[in-house]
Amino acid sequence: MASEPLEMNGVADGETEDPSRGWRYARRPINMNTYANKKSAVESMLDVALLMANASQMKAVLTQGPAFTFYTPLIILLSISLILQIVVGILLIFIVKWNLNDTTMHYKLNILENVSTALVFLIVVVNVFVTAFGVHGPVTKE
Repeated sequence: MASEPLEMNGVADGETEDPSRGWRYARRPINMNTYANKKSAVESMLDVALLMANASQMKAVLTQGPAFTFYTPLIILLSISLILQIVVGILLIFIVKWNLNDTTMHYKLNILENVSTALVFLIVVVNVFVTAFGVHGPVTKE
């Protein structure tokens, strides 16, 4: 049985590349501006999802009222988390707005990226404590 060259992730042996095969086979450099914009957009979507979850947790804590054991710590932690998420969202807007191809902006963009990464880490830590204290739905009286 003779072996024949098979195409795995590119052009098989002895063949030439056909440019009409689609975008996957194009050999062009990555546009870093587009990449960064897509990355920031995904981060923003995740930030919005966490913002909605924290708002829901805040509603549950406020519904339970001050009689809840961890009422004050949870209100403080959720408020910190919500404020930090809004700040990160604003930073991401500025990061997306500026052009990565402008070398004069690289230093500022690097600082903004580092600050937003540190703030996201703080948000995660705060939300770990929110989860540790536990937010339960309101208890219904029967």
